[in-house]
Amino acid sequence: MNFDRLAPHYHWLEPIFAGGLMQRCRTTFLARTRHCRRALLAGEGTGKFLAELLRNNPKIEVVCVEHCAGMIEQIQRRLTRERLDVARVEFRQMDILDWTPPAEKFDLVVTNFFLDCFRAGQLQKLVPLLAASATDDAVWLLADFRVPERGWRRWRAKIILALLYACFKLSTSLAASRLTPPEPFLASSGFALKERRLASFGFAHADFWRRNI
Repeated sequence: MNFDRLAPHYHWLEPIFAGGLMQRCRTTFLARTRHCRRALLAGEGTGKFLAELLRNNPKIEVVCVEHCAGMIEQIQRRLTRERLDVARVEFRQMDILDWTPPAEKFDLVVTNFFLDCFRAGQLQKLVPLLAASATDDAVWLLADFRVPERGWRRWRAKIILALLYACFKLSTSLAASRLTPPEPFLASSGFALKERRLASFGFAHADFWRRNI
């Protein structure tokens, strides 16, 4: 997938499509990360969450793995504009599936509206890859879309997701064409879901996962 064509427009496309829904989900559990000191952010996008993380946690250092150069430029401009310390962020422009877990360990892993970009077979590789860099007591924040179990909420979500995947496949050559729930991969990587909050009639969710000690 390649978000380079979309990068210059994503900052205004998101509020038109979702209003503040996605950012509310991203930051739902932000207050619980104040004890964290080293974070791994995968697929950060335009940096909305990163800005809030740096603002709320003055001691944290961040490694941000982002495939799209245009998105990294968006993030750097945002941090500079908001007078946040860019030096606390190390950017690695690469395909996350080609990433080799570093020697350092992260006590915070963040995948906001990112895992939905991958097929089931890719998630089976990606989630353990990210988990390999997490400490024994690490926190994993995850915000994403979901399909409710029944009723009109389920059909609403399925229609919206079908449209989204079709649009992103055309504009970014997105690998996935449907949503694959990542929960089994997180659980098998040693993480347990501690709390989940739903939004938009169950169409979106914010998760707080912690590694089992």
